[in-house]
Amino acid sequence: MDFVAPLRDMRFVLHELAGLDKVRQLPGGDDGAPEIVDAILAENARLLQETVAPLNRAGDQHPSTLDAGRVATPPGFREAFRGFAQGGWQGLQHPVELGGQGLPRLVAAPCIENLNAACLSFALCPLLTDGAIEVLLTAGSEAQRRRYVPPMVAGDWTGTMNLTEPQAGSDLSLVRTRAELQADGSYRLFGQKIFITYGEHDLARNIVHMVLARLPGAPEGVKGLSLFAVPKFLIEPDGTLGRRNDVWCASLEHKLGIKASPTAELLYGSGKGEVGEGAIGELVGEPNRGLETMFIMMNAARFAVGVQGVALAERATQQAVRYARERIQSRAVEGSEGPVAIIRHPDVRRMLMTMRTLTEAARAVAYVAAGASDFARRHPDADWRRRNQAFYEYMVPIVKGFSTEMAVEVASLGVQVHGGAGFIEETGAAQHYRDARILSIYEGTTAIQANDLLGRKTLRDGGATARAIIAAMRATLAELDGDDVDLRAIHRRLAPALDAYESAVDHLVANARNDVQGVFAGSVPYLMLAGLAHGGWQMARAAIICKQHLAKGNVDAFYRAKLANARFYCDHLLPRTQALQTSIVEGSASVLALDAAMF
Repeated sequence: MDFVAPLRDMRFVLHELAGLDKVRQLPGGDDGAPEIVDAILAENARLLQETVAPLNRAGDQHPSTLDAGRVATPPGFREAFRGFAQGGWQGLQHPVELGGQGLPRLVAAPCIENLNAACLSFALCPLLTDGAIEVLLTAGSEAQRRRYVPPMVAGDWTGTMNLTEPQAGSDLSLVRTRAELQADGSYRLFGQKIFITYGEHDLARNIVHMVLARLPGAPEGVKGLSLFAVPKFLIEPDGTLGRRNDVWCASLEHKLGIKASPTAELLYGSGKGEVGEGAIGELVGEPNRGLETMFIMMNAARFAVGVQGVALAERATQQAVRYARERIQSRAVEGSEGPVAIIRHPDVRRMLMTMRTLTEAARAVAYVAAGASDFARRHPDADWRRRNQAFYEYMVPIVKGFSTEMAVEVASLGVQVHGGAGFIEETGAAQHYRDARILSIYEGTTAIQANDLLGRKTLRDGGATARAIIAAMRATLAELDGDDVDLRAIHRRLAPALDAYESAVDHLVANARNDVQGVFAGSVPYLMLAGLAHGGWQMARAAIICKQHLAKGNVDAFYRAKLANARFYCDHLLPRTQALQTSIVEGSASVLALDAAMF
């Protein structure tokens, strides 16, 4: 089997690190009972391993195609999506009253990870639909929620996010798509959007596009953007689908990776539909506050892309381990009668351990953040909700930025483990590397995540949230300060990592006013330092828990392996934090030393 869901590690993180037992106690959290979660994860794994995972390589070799404005997804995608939708997986975390299952986000996180590990290209359609649902639940009118959300939750319709235009990439102040108010209260949209994931496809009967556009007379820049829901087919009063709207797919992008996912250029107002010129849509939220509303979808998507990084790293790691066990090459360094499996060679072990521990650490960081999101939404105490919301918002750029950069490193190591066989397409290792490369680009590049972490999440409150989190990390550090050899070893690595983290925060806050360019020159190193430190924190917590189980006589090999993984992460990966701290505190001048003309 190409992919096996890592259920044992997922359960450990859910129960031991992310606080599923406490999430269960929140209002509406009854469905988080361990036996229910185990059943959900087992069925999720079965479906994805059997029906979606086999599509990964086939979809890469036979991408989506466009013919006369219609997109055909790769063979098998429609049938797999039908099974995914009928199983209720799209509605896992959405409200019961609108057709969903209302499960905690913490329970949804491993299911989403498995979906992305099975086939990243396939998973992108549900990901964007989740984001569109989130926008409508938060900012849509009651009528809009009733009209759009149930069919999307059911998988009968899907959703997209339409921001980017040829002249407006990350700088959305340059968006030119316009919306004109009609006599009946609807709007007609005119413009061009590019890089629209699943902007056109054959998986569902309708597509609801969430489109940023500008009203006549709106303020310049991002403050003049409004958000509109534009369906591919108009919806009749009885809920049936009516006329074809004036939104059309002009082309599909030819990409380095995620080739099975149709990335569309969409034209609004070309006159090709059945409604005349201009795509008919309706305003979502308030006029001129579209970007603010769209950030709801963007934040949901950013967290989900971080989980994609974990998922892709897991699949690349599984393949590399499998290959290393099977590939016979060279004698063992300590001597052997003949060639051995390359997993016997020390540097292959180092690469595999790096891949495995980066993946496990990033998984724990993401799931802990998901648990905080549940506390922020459902906890009865307002102060507890506020503190968890602050923690979750701080973690989103770390989950997105660090996990996706981590995925590129892990996928690259996967190619290296395969050697020359990794550089050819037949083994599939190269696909993971190609697919991983988009993760740190879409839904905001790593630099955008780093600027968010530094500017909005650290400098805006003078580092208060960051320092509160570091204080919690130091509480874990104190638990490591005992006689146990393994925990003491982890303490020796985690302590300087936390010092580096705190030193970086202090430096950035102290110098933000007088040296803004120099401070932001260190933003990506700061994000990577934070990601490594948070991973070390969760691995240290895991080590403490494993020691407790082993002390009670638990002979489960999982705990010994997890403890070894924690030690490796702290020995080999946490030391990177000190180098990053040096570049943040002392390296800004050299970043900015050359004038643009000198490059």
